[in-house]
Amino acid sequence: MDTSMITQVLREGIWVAIKLGGPMLILSMMVGVLIAIFQAVTQIHEQTLGFIFKLTVVILVLLVGGGWMMETLLDYAKSIFTLMATR
Repeated sequence: MDTSMITQVLREGIWVAIKLGGPMLILSMMVGVLIAIFQAVTQIHEQTLGFIFKLTVVILVLLVGGGWMMETLLDYAKSIFTLMATR
């Protein structure tokens, strides 16, 4: 394996991590901002309120997109193992 091959594998790994973690992070960030705005408007400063909604959103994303996430991760792992077997 040369450095360009290693760079390509690492680039694909980072892209897979972004694809898998991105939806959860973006949605939980959006929920956090909405809860913060709600708390600022109503002056309710309960810390568990934001945590519960963020946790719910992350669980829903995992339930809805968990199959796709697993397939993406398995495809990446198979490509790495295939590459290791051919080299």
